[in-house]
Amino acid sequence: MVKKRVGALEKVDADLPNLQYKIRRDPKSYTEDFLNQYGQYQSQRDIFMVSPSTATSTGIISFRDLIDFVAHVSDCFPEDTAEFPEDLKTIITRHHAELESELREKIVGSLCLLRKKEIIDSSSLLDTLFPILVSTPSKTLRTLLFQKILSDLRASNSKHTNHRMNRTMQNALFNLLTSDRTSQKGIWAVKITRELWKRQIWTDAKAVEIMKEASLADNEKVIGGGVRFFLGGDKEREETLEDDSSDEEIDIGKLKHQGLINKKSRKKKKSLDDAVKKVRKNEKKKNQPHQLNFSALHLLHDPQGFAETLFQKHLQNGKSKLNLEQKLLVLQLVSRLVGLHKLTVISLYSYFIKYLTPRQPSVTSFLASLAQATHNLVPPDALEPLVQKIANEFVSEASASEVASAGLNAIREICVRQPLAMSDTLLQDLVMYRKSKDKGTVMAAKGLLSLYREVGADLLKKRDRGKTASMGLKSGSIKERRFGEEDAGGIEGLELLEEWKAEERKRKRAERGLPSDAGSDEEGDDEEDEEAGWAKWDAESDASSDSGGWINVESDDDINISDSDDEKPAPKKVKFEIPAEDGDEKENANKNLEQKISNLATTKILTPADLAKLQELRLQADLNKAMGPKSKSARQKELAARHTDDGLTAEQIEGLSKFRKSTKEEMVALAREGKGDRSEHKSTQSLRRAKKDAEGKSTTNKEKARKKNFLMTLGKAKYKQKRSLTQTKRVLQGHIERSKRGGKRGNVGM
Repeated sequence: MVKKRVGALEKVDADLPNLQYKIRRDPKSYTEDFLNQYGQYQSQRDIFMVSPSTATSTGIISFRDLIDFVAHVSDCFPEDTAEFPEDLKTIITRHHAELESELREKIVGSLCLLRKKEIIDSSSLLDTLFPILVSTPSKTLRTLLFQKILSDLRASNSKHTNHRMNRTMQNALFNLLTSDRTSQKGIWAVKITRELWKRQIWTDAKAVEIMKEASLADNEKVIGGGVRFFLGGDKEREETLEDDSSDEEIDIGKLKHQGLINKKSRKKKKSLDDAVKKVRKNEKKKNQPHQLNFSALHLLHDPQGFAETLFQKHLQNGKSKLNLEQKLLVLQLVSRLVGLHKLTVISLYSYFIKYLTPRQPSVTSFLASLAQATHNLVPPDALEPLVQKIANEFVSEASASEVASAGLNAIREICVRQPLAMSDTLLQDLVMYRKSKDKGTVMAAKGLLSLYREVGADLLKKRDRGKTASMGLKSGSIKERRFGEEDAGGIEGLELLEEWKAEERKRKRAERGLPSDAGSDEEGDDEEDEEAGWAKWDAESDASSDSGGWINVESDDDINISDSDDEKPAPKKVKFEIPAEDGDEKENANKNLEQKISNLATTKILTPADLAKLQELRLQADLNKAMGPKSKSARQKELAARHTDDGLTAEQIEGLSKFRKSTKEEMVALAREGKGDRSEHKSTQSLRRAKKDAEGKSTTNKEKARKKNFLMTLGKAKYKQKRSLTQTKRVLQGHIERSKRGGKRGNVGM
């Protein structure tokens, strides 16, 4: 028995994986074997540390296998391998540039394995790998270390947010950027922060400050990474979230229908049960509270200072080394900041003057940036020269149709955000381009005309104002906008709640047989509803006090809570009897009605039932707005806030210029598209049929009838010969009716 054991020890070097498996199953029985291998590791380590560059290849391979073996079984012998992690850290830190690539990867993998086994902590691993990532010249090692660092950070924040480690890592990245702004090493801080932001691991303001420092660096690559983060980081995060949560949608009705018409089997029943479970799981996920994801642009501490520093350092500075593409990115970021936070950077608008010409490369991007940087607090004096230059350079009879369309669209986007930047003479000249022969120019001019019918009808001629704007100017409801004027705020949808309360009050009085337009009796109804509401609310709160959750309130209950029990009865409500022929009185009554509606939140306490009903009414109003035609004021508000979060692109400035006439080569290419190789000498129908077969589509009813067995069609043919004229007429009329409604099933949903 002793001889066999000695023979096994002689072969143990060649069979380390088998020994590793045995040790993990029974560590105590193989302690001696492990100590023997660990002694070999220590001797190989000492030899390697004396001369790491002159070690033999055989020794390196043996050393690599021993490191892998010890790393896998170190948790079984924690006291004997206490120095093993420090040995690996010393080797990789001192000699990472001299190590053979496979040995280097094995040491990094062993350190990560020790982290998974919780022999070393995450901070120790990151303190070892991150300095090597920043300093090593090896591209393969940088890629490996970057992946390992990201994996460790994601694993550390998987169960709960590790604030301490995140703060330590963020400070290290911040110091890396601020210590040397000209160094290219800061690109790793940008890459790590952007990846963790995309994965929603870092979502705080500290990560945004790191990218802010990257945008203010002196290295071109670091600047580009920081600026691109602010312009597209949030979109990447949303796309990643959609990809992670985009489970395959399952149609339960379709599966049940297939289960009824197909052959019944256990497999079909099991798949249906699994689908039902999956749908219920998805519904449960949807009902869970969603975490708040603030945009990076909203988490900036000092957007005014950041925008000014960016503009002065990278755009106004003549010594800046950025090329045109990089300057355009910085300009887009500055304009987004100015437009989103309504900042004041007056020198920014004079910067655009020299770039607003059709000969300027990427001029549509400059126009989009100018429109983004415009808001209602920008002085019109700063924008009028820009609008005038765009009109002079782009919009003229000698300009190409694409140029005129882009100029008109840019002017329109500027005037949407600041209507006071337009003069009446220039507006009347631009509106005349709606009679152009080019479709893109016509649409752009009509868009400008419809905009000023809403926001500045007094600048238009009488014949261009339209019916609604003319009546509004005549009655005085449309007034001239003033610089810096803001619309009064309030609770969204509060007037819907007031209307619903009035309708409910009338319905209850009608049920009692009382007149719906009683004056003082309405106060009594309010008091009764108030008392009933308080009684029901107290009962529900007592019943649900043990649960500790929210109280479920029926949305149909009309609960009005007064401020105190001893308050005096309120004065009678004013009834508005508006004569149809008296316009002034009608206007005053409408103003009083608006005031009455807006005072609901200040005169009444909105209960949870009221808030629930208000939310329901808002959703209903949004649904009606989406289904039905939108009013002009709603369209105007939507247009003004269209690019608040998404930004304006050069393609939107170009507008409908893509509707130009196609060239002969484009028309020939379009005609040949989808026809395949003409050397086959097949008809168009056969090519389409082959394409449908390749896509797995079925044949049409006509094709099926053509291939039908002749004997199966004899009965129908004989019946058609014996039909009378009345029957033939009825059949033809039915065919016409079915064709009008789109076949036997009809055009459902049209």
